[in-house]
Amino acid sequence: MKKAVPLLIFCVAALLGIGLVMLYSAGISNELKAARYFPTQAKALGIGLVAALLMAYIDYRVWKKLAWPALGAVLIALVCVMFTKPVNGAHRWFTYGSFHFQPSEVAKLVVIIVTAACLEKRWEKIDKFKQGFLPVLLVVAPVIGLIFIEPDRGTTIQLAAVWAVMMLVGGARFSHMVLIGMLGVALLGASMMRDTVRRDRLKSWLNPEATKDSVGYQGQQGRLALGAGGLTGVGLGNGMAKLGYVPENHTDFILSVIGEELGFVGTVSVLFLFVTFISCGLVITLNAEDRFGMLLALGITFLLGLQVFVNIGVVTGVLPNKGLALPFISYGGSSLLATLTEVGLLLSVALRALFAAKPEADEAEGEFLAVPVRP
Repeated sequence: MKKAVPLLIFCVAALLGIGLVMLYSAGISNELKAARYFPTQAKALGIGLVAALLMAYIDYRVWKKLAWPALGAVLIALVCVMFTKPVNGAHRWFTYGSFHFQPSEVAKLVVIIVTAACLEKRWEKIDKFKQGFLPVLLVVAPVIGLIFIEPDRGTTIQLAAVWAVMMLVGGARFSHMVLIGMLGVALLGASMMRDTVRRDRLKSWLNPEATKDSVGYQGQQGRLALGAGGLTGVGLGNGMAKLGYVPENHTDFILSVIGEELGFVGTVSVLFLFVTFISCGLVITLNAEDRFGMLLALGITFLLGLQVFVNIGVVTGVLPNKGLALPFISYGGSSLLATLTEVGLLLSVALRALFAAKPEADEAEGEFLAVPVRP
C-alpha cells in the first residue's frame, strides 16, 4: 500500500507528460491545431491538478453527505444539455465561446459516489430485490437513461458496466443483475437497429475490408499507422497519421499517433503505465478503510480501466468504433478534468487508509498535514 500511492502518482504524471508531448506533435502539421490543442489541454491540466489535490486533501467520506445534492445537480445539467445545439446529432456539450463542458463526464463520478453510498447503507439488504437492489437501481437509472438519449451509447454502456461491477461486489444477487442486464441489452439492441450510424459502424467492424474506404476508413488508417511504427517508430513529429490520414488523431485515435511515432516500444510502455495504474487502484481498493472507500476506489479503478480497454480495443480493431478518450492522453478538457478529479478521490481513499494504519505516535504528523485520521 505504501508503494501503491507514489507509483500511482508516477504513472499519472508519466501519462500526462506523454499526452502533452503527443498533442504537441499532433499539432505540428497545422498551426491552427498547434495554437489550440496544446495550450487548451495545458490549461485543463492545470485546473485538473488543482482539483486532484483538493479531492485528495478532502476526506472522501464527506462525499456521502453531498451525494444527493450532486445527483440532483447532475440530473438538472443532463436535462438542460438536451436543449443545447446538437453536435454531430448529439446533445452532449455546453458551449460558451471556446469553453466546452460535457456533463456526462461528471455524471460518471457522481454515479460511483451515489452507488457506493447506497450500497454501504443497504449492505444487509442489497441481496433482496425490493428492499435493496431496486432502490439503488432507481437512483442511478435516470442518470444513465438521460445519457442514453443524448445519445451517447458508449458512455451509457461504460457507466452501466461500472455500476454492475460495484453492485456485484456490494453483494447484489447475480440473478438480479442478469434480469436487468437482459433488459438493458434489449433496449440497446432496439436502439442500435434504429440508429443507422451505429449500425453501419457495427457492420464495418464485422467486415472492415469492405468498408475501409467509407465507414471503416478511420479504423483502417489507425491500424495502418500503428503498424507503420515498427519497433521504435518513425520518430517524434515525423508521423503521417496526423496529416489527415487518421481522423480524430488527437482524441479517440491518439494511440495510433503514439504507435506510429514511438513504435511498439512506446505503445507497450504506455500500456505498462496503464496496467500499473490499474494495479495500484486495485491495491488501494483492497486496503480501503471502510466499505464506502472500497467501493469508491473500485468504481474509479474499473471506470478508468474499462475506458483504457475500450479505447485500445477500438484503435486495434478488436472492438467496434466508439468515441471514448484515452485517459490522461487524449485531447479534451472535460475528460481530463474529470479523470484527474477521480484520481484525487482515489488518492483520498489511499491516504486515509495509510494514515489510519500508522501508530498513534504518528497521528500528530497526520493532523499537521491536514489529513484527517478516522478514530
